[in-house]
Amino acid sequence: MGVGGEREASGDAAVGVGNSVSGGAFHAPVVQAGAVSGGVHTYYAQPHFSVLPPVSEWPRLDTADPIALGVRRTRRLPGESPLPPYVERDCDRELDARIRVAAQEGGLVVVTKAPLSGKTRTAWAALSANLPGSTRVFAPPPETDLRGLSALLRTWSREDCVLWLDDLEGHLGEHGLTPTVLAGLAQLGVPVVATMEDEAYDARRFGASARSGVLSGVQPVELRWAWSTNEIWRLGGQTEEPRLRDALLGHGRRTVPEYLAVGPELIEEWRRARRPDAHPRGHLLVRAAIDLVRCGVPMVDIRGGAVLRAQELYPGELAAAEAESVEDGVAWAVGIRHSVAGLLAPGRDKGAWAVHGSLVADVEGRGDSPPVPLGMWPLALHYAPAARVSQQRWRIARRASQALGSQAEGNPEILTLLGRVHAEAGNSAAAELSYRKAAEAGGTEAAVTLGELLVLREAEAEALPYLEQAAGAGIVRAQYLLGMLLANQAQSWLTRAADAGHPAAAEALPPLRKVTATPPDTVRE
Repeated sequence: MGVGGEREASGDAAVGVGNSVSGGAFHAPVVQAGAVSGGVHTYYAQPHFSVLPPVSEWPRLDTADPIALGVRRTRRLPGESPLPPYVERDCDRELDARIRVAAQEGGLVVVTKAPLSGKTRTAWAALSANLPGSTRVFAPPPETDLRGLSALLRTWSREDCVLWLDDLEGHLGEHGLTPTVLAGLAQLGVPVVATMEDEAYDARRFGASARSGVLSGVQPVELRWAWSTNEIWRLGGQTEEPRLRDALLGHGRRTVPEYLAVGPELIEEWRRARRPDAHPRGHLLVRAAIDLVRCGVPMVDIRGGAVLRAQELYPGELAAAEAESVEDGVAWAVGIRHSVAGLLAPGRDKGAWAVHGSLVADVEGRGDSPPVPLGMWPLALHYAPAARVSQQRWRIARRASQALGSQAEGNPEILTLLGRVHAEAGNSAAAELSYRKAAEAGGTEAAVTLGELLVLREAEAEALPYLEQAAGAGIVRAQYLLGMLLANQAQSWLTRAADAGHPAAAEALPPLRKVTATPPDTVRE
């Protein structure tokens, strides 16, 4: 590829530019200079190749950034590594063997599958597992002129090298990875590792284009779109990694790579949608849906019911959401992104929608995320799915205890709420304990509710001080219930007195018996 030699030619002195056609293989410009000693000196100029960076500037495999080289980022919370651990795929053994052979003999290894199937992460993991960490990685941008690559590598005699071509279709063409370039790299024992989507591979492998020549002798390593049972089992062994644990539990109908790759895009889009000129209504609807899921409701009704009612729990955002209609907000929230998923996806039941799991995981994993509004917990209980309602309410009660337990001590509002949640879940012992703590912290609503519960289990004497507390604070139903209890006590003592011959007691009993003939109403509103 260096500057060509000179030759003499007879003829008149001239200056011009032409093209040499030496055997049809060399097409550098020909420059004719003025006569020297009766001849014309003709120089073959250097072919115009793009400047490739020196090999010494290529990153080492053990320090290269896989995300910068095409691996899709996942959700990353403070303190987490850039990527979660790699989960072994079923094709890894075949891919490892192909790369080891290519590292010895050169050649092209291509990993194919659909978008967001994990091709790039799988290929990168295979590189890291089978090549020395000192290997230099050349990852040129698409359309890079690769014709001078072999000549460049001949000057390098230190660490091994590999050509990394993520999305190979962008590197094909007369100046890209041609059969000639590939053969030159093979002579040097330089492997080429690439990824390609199925559709792009088929078009260039079986199409009429001359570019299919690069792929004609290559058998791709095909990555499964749906994860096998063994792959899911291996994923299940990574429960210490939050992102993989969330992917195992929340990927739903999507593949694990889709869940991990699309999640960050959905999160960023949702956060930015709160702007008045974006989708403030859609942002609010999704936020309400996220918080319902945080409460333990797996599916939400986005077009009615809980989510629309829940908007009122966010007064600041509700005012801003008026700039967008509910219909437009819903359409934005359920729209499909990257041909894979929306922020909300249809659930199994008609009218039910599931929140993309990565949204919930991101909100719960960030320390600066606002807590679930207190009013969301009773709303979640009210809209718990009718099927398996008892199990659903137990889940909501457990989530409420986890979310509010640290704030509950000495806080009558939160303790009262926990008492209500436990009561509706059917855990009367936990409900009574929460109400008792709330009443002792000054909660009058909890005091009357606890008094009612104690009366229902015939512990009237224990109920009296709590009812007195609530009655003294002006709670009418506590005043009524307390009066009825005291009337019953009065009737009991007056009956004893009358039986002992006390005339005034006997006279007072008939009207009092009319009052106590009906048991006290302890049904809460």
